[in-house]
Amino acid sequence: MTNPAYDPDNIFAKILKGEIPSVKLYEDDDTLAFMDVMPQATGHLLVIPKAASRNMLDADPAVLSRLMPMVQKLAVAAKEAFDADGVSVAQFNEAAAGQTVNHLHFHIIPRHEGVPLKAHAGKMEDIEVLKANAEKIKAAL
Repeated sequence: MTNPAYDPDNIFAKILKGEIPSVKLYEDDDTLAFMDVMPQATGHLLVIPKAASRNMLDADPAVLSRLMPMVQKLAVAAKEAFDADGVSVAQFNEAAAGQTVNHLHFHIIPRHEGVPLKAHAGKMEDIEVLKANAEKIKAAL
């Protein structure tokens, strides 16, 4: 079975084009990081490549080579910013694996011992809370 083509109108592509607002916390020529609007824990953020890739299965290895150091850097910053005991880094490929947005993305979620994750499809977080959390991560960078 072949993978469907990349949809240039997916929500993350629209964020990259500035058509949908986001709480950005890091951006360079290749990468964008922003706060997840339905966080599973305080400080939950997303890291995406600017290059069009549905997921890791079809991503250009050169894109991955530039993306992964930023995933690491942001995971370290999020752990520090929220005094977390650990960090979950999640990435899903295809609907059967839980992928809901067909643009390559990594979830970075600060974790605290004994605190379960909230449902990802819960309510949207207050924008001011997201902005404050973004500032904490930026300060840790």
